[in-house]
Amino acid sequence: MVSRFLREGFVKLAGAVAPRVAADCARLLWRETGCDPDDPATWTQPVHWVAGMAQGPFAAAPNSPFLHHAYDLLVGAGRWEPRYSLGTFPLRFPHQEEPNDAGWHIEGSYLPEGESWYFTNVRSRDRALLMLFLFSEVGEEDAPTRIRVGSHLDVPKVLAKYGENGASGLDLAPDLVAASSHRPLALATGSPGDVFLCHPFLVHAAQPHHGTRPRFMAQPPLMPAAPYELERADGAYSPVEIAIRWGLDQDPPALDGVGADDNAG
Repeated sequence: MVSRFLREGFVKLAGAVAPRVAADCARLLWRETGCDPDDPATWTQPVHWVAGMAQGPFAAAPNSPFLHHAYDLLVGAGRWEPRYSLGTFPLRFPHQEEPNDAGWHIEGSYLPEGESWYFTNVRSRDRALLMLFLFSEVGEEDAPTRIRVGSHLDVPKVLAKYGENGASGLDLAPDLVAASSHRPLALATGSPGDVFLCHPFLVHAAQPHHGTRPRFMAQPPLMPAAPYELERADGAYSPVEIAIRWGLDQDPPALDGVGADDNAG
């Protein structure tokens, strides 16, 4: 799992959320939309934004022992904060209207005073991972998130010139698109309960929904317990930090000996 994460910038963990928990999350999301899951005539909007989902199933979903072990492998034991909610959901429905949020980007994580766009910096301040939790079947026509495979290695040099203060997604977008344009494309498809754990610098995008069934997915951050460090005296870098260093040409991209517990995912 670790070597794949380092190379590609993400790993898919099939069935990481228990089926009953995933089904309960989907049921509660349908209730929030006010739509009838059996009547497409009620699906009148291309995107339903559902905020603040912290009921029991949404607290349980990110906290299985399996996921905790994966967080430890990628972020480092003791270096992440448990989540007890999944935040805001962009629920995408089949619709003739095109979404207005389908540009390539990385997620911002902090809002400087006086700014209206979220920022990020080369140490991924305030974000340990980007996570995608699937609560519906998501096929190629069901608006799966598009991923530029390996693009997390292109981003550090783009961010480095902005220093510790970082930059907004709006300012970064043109350079991110250009830097990662050579990367192959993957789609975040899967089944309810599947989870994608992504490097915070993975370049990704939404897309129009051309299928027949709504796509229910959460995209919360995993929060760090301490800031990422790119110069550790003891050399105890997490895979996220190793990938950032690779992107800055601070370490050769050799996988030998990295991720001894590579069969965990």
